[in-house]
Amino acid sequence: MNLVREIDELSCDFGTPLDPHGVMDALVKRLVTHYAMAVAGIWRLDSGQSRLALAASAGAPAFPTSLDDTSATHSLLGRTVQAKLPQVYQGEAAEGDEVTQWAEQNQLHFLAAYPLSVESKTFGVLLLACAQAPEPSLLALFRLHARLASVALRDAELFSSAQHNLDKLQFLVEASKALNSTLDLSVLLGRILEVAKTLAKAERGTLFLVDEKTEEIWSLIAHGLEKQEIRLPLGRGIAGHVAKTGEIVNIPDAYADPRFDPAVDKRTGFHTRNILTLPVRNKAGKIIAALQLLNKLQGSFTEEDTDVLLTLSGHMALSLENAQLHRDLLEKERLERDVALARGIQRSLLPETTPVVPGFDIAVLNEPCFEVGGDYYDFLSLGPHTLLVVIADVEGKGISSALVMSNLQATLRALVLHLHSLNDIAESVNRMILTDTRGEKYMTMFLGLIDTRRKAIHYINCGHVPPVIVRPGKEPLQLTEGGMVIGLFENAQYDRGHVRFQTGDTLVLCTDGITEAMDTQNEEFGSERLVASVSRVVELKAKEIVLKVCDDVAVYSRGGTHVDDKVLLTIKVVEAS
Repeated sequence: MNLVREIDELSCDFGTPLDPHGVMDALVKRLVTHYAMAVAGIWRLDSGQSRLALAASAGAPAFPTSLDDTSATHSLLGRTVQAKLPQVYQGEAAEGDEVTQWAEQNQLHFLAAYPLSVESKTFGVLLLACAQAPEPSLLALFRLHARLASVALRDAELFSSAQHNLDKLQFLVEASKALNSTLDLSVLLGRILEVAKTLAKAERGTLFLVDEKTEEIWSLIAHGLEKQEIRLPLGRGIAGHVAKTGEIVNIPDAYADPRFDPAVDKRTGFHTRNILTLPVRNKAGKIIAALQLLNKLQGSFTEEDTDVLLTLSGHMALSLENAQLHRDLLEKERLERDVALARGIQRSLLPETTPVVPGFDIAVLNEPCFEVGGDYYDFLSLGPHTLLVVIADVEGKGISSALVMSNLQATLRALVLHLHSLNDIAESVNRMILTDTRGEKYMTMFLGLIDTRRKAIHYINCGHVPPVIVRPGKEPLQLTEGGMVIGLFENAQYDRGHVRFQTGDTLVLCTDGITEAMDTQNEEFGSERLVASVSRVVELKAKEIVLKVCDDVAVYSRGGTHVDDKVLLTIKVVEAS
């Protein structure tokens, strides 16, 4: 044999770039056809260096199927991997060695196994078998074939790794597009899970969102055709622990880990084998969710699974925050519509105009600090010469106070049909509001029963800002008779006061949004400034007095921090008997 010519032909046959699998197939075929080898085969070593898989073979008899995937620690193949040196067999089969036993059964008396290594890294094994030992000159040529196979396997690994990274990058790009294609939170949760399960090759998964306000984690799970929300305390269970601490938890055997609760498996019939749970952080590093995957389709979850999911978790976090902002915006818009509707309803509960009463000039101004408020006023005619004037202020602001206010309006209008005593009305309102609010809300209230014929007022002040009668040239008169606020104690008793009007009197009623308005030094407008403001314009009509006083309050409180509902009501006696 001309060894030089053989090497030259070998260089020509495999000198051009071929795909690694093509190189391996060509090598084993060349070994069989050119050098009279009965059988040639190449096994690839897995990443864990524990298994060998048949990658290419040629000749006959065929290798047994048990060698398609075999241990890298047993048989002639395994010894070659462990020793990283060529192994030659010439003789009887070794006990328990499938390779040598197969050779003996097929009367192949020569076996040579070469480690396929490049730069101390082993990629697999080349095995040659024939009936008798070849010439010594061929053994060097076989080592050259082994070298070529080593390079092919190295290239295969590099190609596979590059292709895997390319596929992973392409998948991440497509996954990012999918995550950014919806602002519907429930749809997004499903898409994130599908992406995560595909990346990690998991059977099931759950994405738990962190609710900072309630210190819980929550998610949506399928329940028939609908999705049901589940909530767990932050820190409870594996997902709660990850959401609280940010620790990555990879459990290869769920039932061997004390942190795993098998109760869910028992209830659902599902069998959890392994678990991977990792935190989802936003750009600021804050944990906003915990992703939990169950049962990798093959084997256990790896560091690569964790790394790729962490790479994608930034996109998950951004999509989740955008979806939650969108959800909050929709909720805000819905709430604004509801509040606007509530404001319209509340306005319909208050008198659209002030009553026309002979001998009296009446005006009112109502300014809620929110869309709806807890201030209330009303005018109820109890007869041809009797007008009940009511002003009240429910504790607090916003919708809850507005609901109590509407309840007060309904209660009062029902009571005045059957009760004509101010004391009975005040005591009944107190009991009914206490029952309805269970003592969680209270209010101040002023009831004034004006006798339009005799120009007098009977009243009860239930802890309200004392109304004031401003008389030109005389001391103002505060209406303080009454009792405690409404809605705190069931058996509250109230005293009734009485005052006769004089021509030119101006009765001023308001809520504490007027008197407690503060300037930049946190000093209240107060009753004295209110009286002074009215006194300066007491000769004007009631409507003009209201506007002037409210202007004074606005100027005084400009730059102040106290904001409250405001009601200002003036009743001017144009003519007294």
